Amino acid sequence: APRATAPADVARAMTAVVLARGLGTRMRRADAGAALDAGQAQVADQGIKAMIPVGRPFLDFVLSGLADAGFTEIGLVIGPEHGVIRERYTGDVTPTRVRLTYVVQPEPKGTANAVSCLEEFAAGERFLGRKGDNYYPVAALEALGKLEEPGLAAFGRKALIADGTIPAERIAQYALLDIGADGYLRRIVEKPAPNVVAAFGDDPFVSMNVWVFGPGIFRACREVPPSARGEYEIPLAVQWAIDHHGMRARALPFHLPVLDLSRRGDIALVTERLRGIAVRL
Repeated sequence: APRATAPADVARAMTAVVLARGLGTRMRRADAGAALDAGQAQVADQGIKAMIPVGRPFLDFVLSGLADAGFTEIGLVIGPEHGVIRERYTGDVTPTRVRLTYVVQPEPKGTANAVSCLEEFAAGERFLGRKGDNYYPVAALEALGKLEEPGLAAFGRKALIADGTIPAERIAQYALLDIGADGYLRRIVEKPAPNVVAAFGDDPFVSMNVWVFGPGIFRACREVPPSARGEYEIPLAVQWAIDHHGMRARALPFHLPVLDLSRRGDIALVTERLRGIAVRL
């Protein structure tokens, strides 16, 4: 896949992957409470969440945050129709801190399918995989970058709710993490019912979909059956790898905020929270 222009002396160090292929179905939906300017509305209508203007395209902040955390080699999983993302980093902006590779997911078949497209790019090495519509704290990304085994960031629900950037009712639907006393993930509970949430205590850890994978994840992504929605999803692939291939995933606990840009109503708040954050690509 072609690379965006970047200096030849940017060395390959830690590798990260940004999953930016989604259809943005929720972002496309009308939201009477969202006051958008013309530019924001136009991009939201297209569903390309990574390019929503929040002072500048959201993906600029994502890439800059990864660079701040020490990631220099970044793969962008995009769709064949996402020319606007290529144009951004081959024309409007020339990255100097990171080197970009575009990996095309032909059809939006889910996050596990997106990861399965990355086997050649990963070249047998571990990599950080993350969603393209979240802004994670740099401290969490740095810690994950130091892992020498598969793992994930586990975020405490209380901290996410207290920060106020993600509505509590949305966080209540996030996958719960059953973490053993040894610090390794045992089970991912998707869409937990209220009684299940209660059983996890007053401050359970949830997944915000930022992982470190080794090459073993690709086998699980190929084998895992589709979800009830008909998609191949990375939490199910991780559970498949744990149950069928003995994969161990270290859970790193954090009590830090995360920004989520998945709906039109998120745009104003995300714009405000990112104000003043320096972007250096």
